[in-house]
Amino acid sequence: MSTPRRLLVGALLLAGSVALGLVVAVSLFLNSSRTTVLVGHDAVVRPTLANDAVVQTGPLLPDFRFRDVGPIGVTISLGKTEVGSIEELVERYAYIAGDPTAPIEKVRGVVVDMAVSAAIRGLGVGLLPIAVFLLLGRHRRGQLFRGLGTRQGVLAAALLAVLPLLIWQPWESSEETQEEQGTWQTLAELAGPDVELPAEVRDIEVRSGPVTTQSKRLVLSAIDTYDRSKEFYSTAAEGATDLDVRQPEDGETVALVVSDRHDNIGMDRVARAIGDAAGATVVLDAGDDTSTGQPWEAFSLDSLVAAFDDWDRFGVAGNHDHGTFVSTYLADAGWTMLAGETVDAPWGGTLLGVDDPRSSGLGNWRDESGLSFTEVGERLADAACAAADDGERVSTVLVHDANLGAEALARGCVDLVLGGHTHVQSGPTEVTGEGGESGWTWTNGTTGGAAYAIALGSKPRRDADVSLVTYADGRPIGLQWVRLRTDGSWLVGDWAAITPAP
Repeated sequence: MSTPRRLLVGALLLAGSVALGLVVAVSLFLNSSRTTVLVGHDAVVRPTLANDAVVQTGPLLPDFRFRDVGPIGVTISLGKTEVGSIEELVERYAYIAGDPTAPIEKVRGVVVDMAVSAAIRGLGVGLLPIAVFLLLGRHRRGQLFRGLGTRQGVLAAALLAVLPLLIWQPWESSEETQEEQGTWQTLAELAGPDVELPAEVRDIEVRSGPVTTQSKRLVLSAIDTYDRSKEFYSTAAEGATDLDVRQPEDGETVALVVSDRHDNIGMDRVARAIGDAAGATVVLDAGDDTSTGQPWEAFSLDSLVAAFDDWDRFGVAGNHDHGTFVSTYLADAGWTMLAGETVDAPWGGTLLGVDDPRSSGLGNWRDESGLSFTEVGERLADAACAAADDGERVSTVLVHDANLGAEALARGCVDLVLGGHTHVQSGPTEVTGEGGESGWTWTNGTTGGAAYAIALGSKPRRDADVSLVTYADGRPIGLQWVRLRTDGSWLVGDWAAITPAP
């Protein structure tokens, strides 16, 4: 075979393989789906070419459609969740919509993952003709092509041509569902001219067919909740940029302490804004990010992850973060979840912590079960003092309840114990340990503004707190608290210097 002919055959084979790979990749992508946890639901995400995002909420609430979201659209089918009532569910949607960054990023990540998976499989199929071409060799390829002129060859070619049609079966069709019989109308059209809607939601569309009077009332109630929630937390986040908080000096590192968020995702952007204003680069999460620790509360963790995705992130689980879901979910998202062993801290010292033993009901220490709160505190103190004996005094113990670090302080083995749990800010309190070596304890209030185990709301149910810890030369040297009050006003505590043991 001459060189030009070989180049032509190679070009045709490459073009055919690329075309086959693209067809297979696009087909696999458009027919793929992923199950994830979204806005508190087990949800199935499917890509489409409609450029719209359609949220199928189930039989009790109308579907929603967001137009022109990008070159690739999605259909999101919401499944199982845990909720006390339909009204509570609709309110949850409204709160999440007040800051949709986390669910949007999660859906985008799921779609990208499906696209990459389809592309890899398409590449594999596209390489198949090239592999077959090379494996056959010139002699067998000649026999194969000569055989196409025979009756058997024509029959085989016809079967190969019909095979995709038999697999596709375009003549198959489904009955039109009640859902598909509905028509789309904007929220502005649904609400009517007498209702003033936020500008950003007026063009969201609702499938109007199954919308009953009750559903319309729920939708309008959600819009009102969304408007109030978005306005309160957006205003607070903007106001946080002007707070008079201490600025770090050269060589200092500032860590932001959050605790007891209890699903209040509205406060996440506010906490981040406070941290940015104070020059913080580290977040320390003292637990109780959820109310029950169940997978339906992943929306709260998604919001936390999105808010601090470019910071150094450390955390422990609180007593309301029952089980292992919260710790595992955050660890998979890149957080360092403390588990009873010292880790290097971004400020140059070491950090120690452990989940609240009440979070699982087992009081587990590593793989040992049946330990009490006091016993876990003693084990934590053992670990801190062992590090101190090795010449690496622990600069900070992060726990959900500061009482868990009391024994470590009493033995004089740590500089600072950080906790939450009580929903009331307390400290800094100096504790003189054995041998006269002092340490400090500090309790953060509730960052979610939680009165009880859940803090979802259009504004905090009680004052919402974060704390700022300043480190220098690997040791804590000062603390400051910042509080957002329920009326939207601010209180900023004085920066309190602390002197670690020599």
